[in-house]
Amino acid sequence: MLKAEIDGEGAPSRGVPQGGLLSPILSNVVLNDLDQWIAGQWENFETVYPYGQQGSKYQSLKNHSNLKEGYIVRYADDFKVLCRDWRTAQKWYHAVKLYLKDRLKLDISPEKSQIVNLRKRESEFLGFTIRANKKRNKRVAHTGIKASKKRKIKAEAKRRIQILRASPTAQNAILFNSFVLGIHNYFSRATHVSVAFSRLAYDLRAFMYNRLKLVGKHEHPANPPPTYKKFYSTGFRTFKVANVYLFPLANVKTVNTLGFSQELTPYTAAGRERICKKLRPDIKQQIHMLLKSNIPNRSVEYMDNRISRYSMKLGKCEITGMYLFAPDVHCHHYIPLHLDGSDKFNNLRILHKDVHKLVHCTSKETIDALITRLGITESMMDKINLYRKKCVLDPIQPIPNP
Repeated sequence: MLKAEIDGEGAPSRGVPQGGLLSPILSNVVLNDLDQWIAGQWENFETVYPYGQQGSKYQSLKNHSNLKEGYIVRYADDFKVLCRDWRTAQKWYHAVKLYLKDRLKLDISPEKSQIVNLRKRESEFLGFTIRANKKRNKRVAHTGIKASKKRKIKAEAKRRIQILRASPTAQNAILFNSFVLGIHNYFSRATHVSVAFSRLAYDLRAFMYNRLKLVGKHEHPANPPPTYKKFYSTGFRTFKVANVYLFPLANVKTVNTLGFSQELTPYTAAGRERICKKLRPDIKQQIHMLLKSNIPNRSVEYMDNRISRYSMKLGKCEITGMYLFAPDVHCHHYIPLHLDGSDKFNNLRILHKDVHKLVHCTSKETIDALITRLGITESMMDKINLYRKKCVLDPIQPIPNP
């Protein structure tokens, strides 16, 4: 892949092509060493005294050591080291620069690498702008969208609108929605994302209206599909092209970014132990029983994903919502194995054993008895019939009222 010819450039002699699939993978491999080194200088610095809390440890290090307080935030080859004052920032800048040069044989870009006081001016990271604004007696993050990124989004939106005008098909409308939902999901972590996209929608309002008024209907969504209602409110007028409502550019709001621990991982023994500790005691007990179960002719992937699915669904049946004890747990393949389904996590469903029987059953007497015993509602029946459709089985007809 590194030696593959680049169109218009020829075969590269060094480096990794920017934007290639291999670039972020190799960046993570090489720069993991930098992550560990920076974390070891402060965040994970080992002390002789066993502090009960991390806060006590950091306070003691501040008072009784010359260590530099700093935290790295990295995505592929783009990273920032956050610290509290200019003097510490200077030390980190030169230390990181020397470490990259001497240890990893990497040079930094002088144009992109600099010390920024976030209290006075904003910095850019991964298409976002970041600034530390004052709020009462503390500083809070003020994040928005980079100006050059706004221009690219605007140009891409115009291009897709032109495609819709030339070919107003459902497929092109869905592709436009995919573009809008993608940028909304990505930038929804910005604290001022709503302001940025409202301005963007205002700038494109006339352009969009003039080009789509002949191929679509501008209205408030009436009975929009479930996907639309899941992500957007119906308070914004939008175009309906080829019977598909376009996702409105302005209809986005900030999503709070939740904190997480990198030690909470299924790839280490300590990480798996921490995950188990976070589970509810009742679910943990049922998982322990499921782990002991022996299902012949099933792959390791199936057995592992079955446990993960049960844990993620908090032990509930995915059709009826009832809590399942280990003996009642069945794992259903949404797309059956004989129809090229797999044992992957996304193809498995946790069901009560009788509900699973109902999904595959063909005897009308047994079906009627199971529906009555389980108290299957209309919405549950819709799900069951969807599962049966994937299994190429006829839908179950509702039991007529006496």
